[in-house]
Amino acid sequence: MTTATEAQDSPERRGQLDRRSASTPRLSRYTLLGGRRRDVRRDEEREGTFVDLYDWPVLAVLAWISFANVADSFFTLHHLQAGGVELNPVAEQLLRTGHLGFVSIKCTLISLALLVLLLHKNFAAARLGIWISGVAYTLLFGYHLALLGV
Repeated sequence: MTTATEAQDSPERRGQLDRRSASTPRLSRYTLLGGRRRDVRRDEEREGTFVDLYDWPVLAVLAWISFANVADSFFTLHHLQAGGVELNPVAEQLLRTGHLGFVSIKCTLISLALLVLLLHKNFAAARLGIWISGVAYTLLFGYHLALLGV
């Protein structure tokens, strides 16, 4: 039986490398398929770290942005069919691919951007991007409803 002093003085008995010697990678097998790390161990590590489990408030905001993006696509098509004009030059180019192309490309691009923001949720710029996007899409959703007269 070893004492606490002997355990401290003895060399590392584990046969593996210490998994804590490197931070959680940006992408790993756990990223989207059931992770292991929800939060940092120490508060001073919070900024700039990656985790592979995500809190429900962040996921809820990103789900709202996704829903509002899809709604924006369909509201845009509705307004255009009613005689409206698209002022966004990027959306105007996407509209030239057809309705299905417009919706699918727009949703794919926004989904990829949201995935990047989710992966970087412990970075100040990503948190700012998430909240600005949430507010912007909420205002845009309200604008579409106002145009419909709801």
